[in-house]
Amino acid sequence: MMSTRPLHSAGAAIGRLAYTAAAGAVALCSLTAARPLVSQPTVALRPGLVITQSVRITPGVYAFRGKTSTDSALIVIRGDNIVVDFQGAELRGIAVEADPDGAAGVAIRVDGGRNIEIRNAHVRGYRVGILAVGTRGLKLTGNTVSYNWKPRLFSVVEHESLVDWMSFHKNENREWLRFGAAIYLEQVVGGEIRGNTAEQGSNGLLMTRTDSMSIHDNSLSFNSALGIGLYRSSNNQIYRNRADYNVRGYSHGFFRRGQDSAALLMYEQSSNNFVANNSMTHSGDGLFLWAGQSTMDTGQGGANDNLFLANDFSYAPTNGIEATFSRNDFIENRVVGSDHGLWGGYSFDSRVLGNCFQQNRIGVAIEHGQGNQIAYNVFAGDSLGISLWANSIEPSDWGYPKYRDTRSRDYQLHRNQFLMKTTPIKLANTSIADSSGNAYTPADTRDAAQRTQSDGSCTAGGLAPPDTVQALRRRFPTTIDGMAPSSALARRGRDAIVVDEWGPYDWRFPKVWPIDSTRAPSIRLRTLGPPGSWRVSSRRGLASISRMSGLIGDTIVMVPDTNTDAGRDWAVSLQYTGGATVNARGTERVRGAPVTFSYEMFEPRTLWNVQFFVWSDSTDPRTKSQAFQQLLKGTPVLSRSEPRLDYMWYRPTLRELPQTRYAVVATSRVTVPAGVFSLRTISDDAIRVWIDGGLAIDHWTPHESAVNYAPIAKGTHTLRVEYAQAEGWTELKVEVVKGAHRGVGTAGPH
Repeated sequence: MMSTRPLHSAGAAIGRLAYTAAAGAVALCSLTAARPLVSQPTVALRPGLVITQSVRITPGVYAFRGKTSTDSALIVIRGDNIVVDFQGAELRGIAVEADPDGAAGVAIRVDGGRNIEIRNAHVRGYRVGILAVGTRGLKLTGNTVSYNWKPRLFSVVEHESLVDWMSFHKNENREWLRFGAAIYLEQVVGGEIRGNTAEQGSNGLLMTRTDSMSIHDNSLSFNSALGIGLYRSSNNQIYRNRADYNVRGYSHGFFRRGQDSAALLMYEQSSNNFVANNSMTHSGDGLFLWAGQSTMDTGQGGANDNLFLANDFSYAPTNGIEATFSRNDFIENRVVGSDHGLWGGYSFDSRVLGNCFQQNRIGVAIEHGQGNQIAYNVFAGDSLGISLWANSIEPSDWGYPKYRDTRSRDYQLHRNQFLMKTTPIKLANTSIADSSGNAYTPADTRDAAQRTQSDGSCTAGGLAPPDTVQALRRRFPTTIDGMAPSSALARRGRDAIVVDEWGPYDWRFPKVWPIDSTRAPSIRLRTLGPPGSWRVSSRRGLASISRMSGLIGDTIVMVPDTNTDAGRDWAVSLQYTGGATVNARGTERVRGAPVTFSYEMFEPRTLWNVQFFVWSDSTDPRTKSQAFQQLLKGTPVLSRSEPRLDYMWYRPTLRELPQTRYAVVATSRVTVPAGVFSLRTISDDAIRVWIDGGLAIDHWTPHESAVNYAPIAKGTHTLRVEYAQAEGWTELKVEVVKGAHRGVGTAGPH
């Protein structure tokens, strides 16, 4: 039995209410009862197998490479009233230790049908693990669908890359499939997703045009994009799941934009969903809800009338809750340690009742909202409690403000408790209908923390009126007997988020990671992971190291050897001894087994001569190539010397440059040691690179941030880069990296 211990006092209150499901309220009634399969045939898997009756699968590991396309699958289930018990059998698409961006294809496809159940399957190494299309009454229970496709990330330590930004805005033509998923449901009606594990991939569970599902008691954590995603999916019940650490775009102390990752994404007319008692912490956003492009264009609709009850959305790099252009209810949730507790731009007629907002930069921030009720909440130690405003100018390319009243008006702000020394409420161009009964108690951040319970919940208030909760709750008659089981990681601060080139770290294996800059004269690394000890087993390129052994949690200070012309080329390997471990690819080691972990830095010495030019219509590189080349032979507006070629900004940080329409010519020499190396560029909008006068990378068609590679041999080479920026963001990074890498990051256009 799963623990019913609540994460906070609001969850305990909900657990005590002990609601009972109404008969026939959900389409689960269409499912056939689970029945023993003793008399059913046992079959071995083979590529192309079509299952049309209930079967048991012969246990074992089936190493079947996935097909390139997601239009077909290795195993197809087709028919009605079918139970397939995999009995722990594993479908494996790529080698366990292979890079996950090499995964491809669909492992299992449920093709239509009614009353289909898949249980006890293990699926790894595919673009999509389980794909169900057009099914009525789908049941997935006890499956492990972890370690499937995910892209290499390029936002690591000091450098954030636009390549990693997600874009879930379009899915009318199945665009979401390119992002991969452990489980992907399309036009599925009725069923249950229970007791499944989908971790260490890109997305856990994606649903498009899928209604009336019961999704509960699953583990959908440590994915690099989403735990759960809904598109045009309504009347679903999502409760008691763990969806923590679904995050990218975070490096503690450097950048924290989340890049549209989220524990729970709800897009484009996803309405009347019930979301309760979930742990959804440490994700880019805890909840990211958006009305959709159709609402933005017409002003009609929204992702409306969803109820978010007693969830934990804490420690988001961006917003614990983001819910925009829609009408929803947020009752007794917990949001601690995020940038915004709740960002509700253009929300209307929404209720924010009895929530705990603690130690966020801003507790509740809403621009252009109407008729929202913010009441019975506790704001403890936030820098600003509530901020409401309207801007004098709204985006001209939005249809929404042309069809809707977007004044900031008619708020009800009452019976909130503010435990803070800073400003509790800030208003601009906003009308308030009711501001009665608010209580203000001066308290600094430490005082506010002391007024909370050991589990981080607010002590006083923070409970919506019971009759209000019960009235809302009756819309969604499902038995909820407590929160998702709490984990120690879910209660840690935001600094527990560590994202490397393959996504969020799950703390189940030893790791050594920079505390701050890897380019400083001395480098500070911290040992992370399960309790245990470590010792240095080897090192290279280091002048000194502060200690050779210690315990997990220690900091090691290293000084790279700078008495070389090669630049930074150092590495340290450590050996861990301690508890049982599971590494980032799912390989398990028993307690006491030695585990090697390491960190290395390779950055050959370069000195770039960089020249900036400003172009116009007459020298537009997209249409006037000869005139543009003549421009580059002229006098630059700015010249600089740079130790590395690495620019990323929206507004240039160099005052000599305009916002748009400039070009770069950069030259340098680089010495490459023996081995396999690549020249890698990340660019937005256009780039060309020559190695020793030969064109090596030619991506001159304007594009959003993209990755390109070219092999580079041993020896000293002359590099020349031409780059053109047209509009929007600038990203230009050129570097030499180890290996013949071909990872290009998040799939598809942004």
